[in-house]
Amino acid sequence: MKPDPRLHFQAPLLETPFHPRTSAANRLNAWVPWGGYSTVLEFEDLAMEHSAIRNAATVYDLCPMVKYRVRGREAAAYLNRLTVRNVAKLQVGSVHYTIWCDDAGKIVDDGTLFRLADDDYRICCQERHLPWLLDSAHGFDVTIEEVTEEIAALSLQGPCSYAVLKAAGFDVETLKPFRIATFPVDGGELMISRTGFTGDLGYELWTSPDRALALWDRLFEAGALYGIRPIGSAALDMARTEAGFIITNLDFIPAHQAVREDRVRSPFDMSLDWMIDWEKGHFNGRRALLAEREKGSEWAFVGLDIEGNVSAEHAIIYHDKKHEVGQITAACWSPTVKRNIALAHVKRPYHAEKSGNLWVEIYAMRELQYVKLMLKARICERPFFKPARRTATPPGLF
Repeated sequence: MKPDPRLHFQAPLLETPFHPRTSAANRLNAWVPWGGYSTVLEFEDLAMEHSAIRNAATVYDLCPMVKYRVRGREAAAYLNRLTVRNVAKLQVGSVHYTIWCDDAGKIVDDGTLFRLADDDYRICCQERHLPWLLDSAHGFDVTIEEVTEEIAALSLQGPCSYAVLKAAGFDVETLKPFRIATFPVDGGELMISRTGFTGDLGYELWTSPDRALALWDRLFEAGALYGIRPIGSAALDMARTEAGFIITNLDFIPAHQAVREDRVRSPFDMSLDWMIDWEKGHFNGRRALLAEREKGSEWAFVGLDIEGNVSAEHAIIYHDKKHEVGQITAACWSPTVKRNIALAHVKRPYHAEKSGNLWVEIYAMRELQYVKLMLKARICERPFFKPARRTATPPGLF
């Protein structure tokens, strides 16, 4: 009997369909909650897991990512009203990254939108929004349902990811970035999208929960010679920081969750205004965003290059070592680019014309005592790491 989803707060953390494999590999027994599931933070060694993303092949359990199915005669029209991009331009068998806002033009969430058929879409995102999606569907001939538990998903990333898929019998040589291919597997179907969250060559694999373990075993058998290994959220966070990607509730607060009015962010604040299609017609937040485009925004979301090698998570940014002008949301010493990097909110105009005298206040733990460091920071381009292999078609057999 399927549990009542309204009583989820009474239940312990769920186990994903891949749990028998992830738990066996989790030598540190390091678990974190994600979307009501128990997921791995770190399997064995953070440095080796991150190295595998950039030099071999890795798998990451995507099952807790929230998934919604949107179907119906007016599905495209509904999604055009909901999100800022033009859904009419999204071809069947394609994916695009998008965001959706409230009426004040503040971001509710970001995610990927899959067009599975003419009137059939899948939204994948970080947070649960079913009441918002249903309210937004008023007047549209669509059906919306959460299908998170009906799909087992794995992210296969790294320069050897294509080689692993080929060895496993999946021909994705001609699959371009943000495109989808399907394959018959054991009487069912495996969907492979050339998408990911590492900024590297990679794919996401989607199947039914009953075929999850067989898929895991098939990939690890095929990837044995390519150094395939599972990774946890800690290694993925380093990789996504290098790629300049954002995470809901880490880099911005969803508009409907924010308690303080000044914590919400618009697409302009997050440097995501490039995806807004102003000509497609009305969408949630359009009037507010048009006004903001004319008036200007308070914040800018930027990349930072920081001197030294002490990671600057959650540090405060100062101008001239005196005035607070921003805060860091994600940071790491990048083994890939050999730089101390960060993603940050910076007040305008300190993101550009007044960016020449920025400092980051870091408290470093040195033998049970914090030492205050004031380190020079420089605004720089994102992403910090963007290899050509990420978009090469056909991919290289590394």
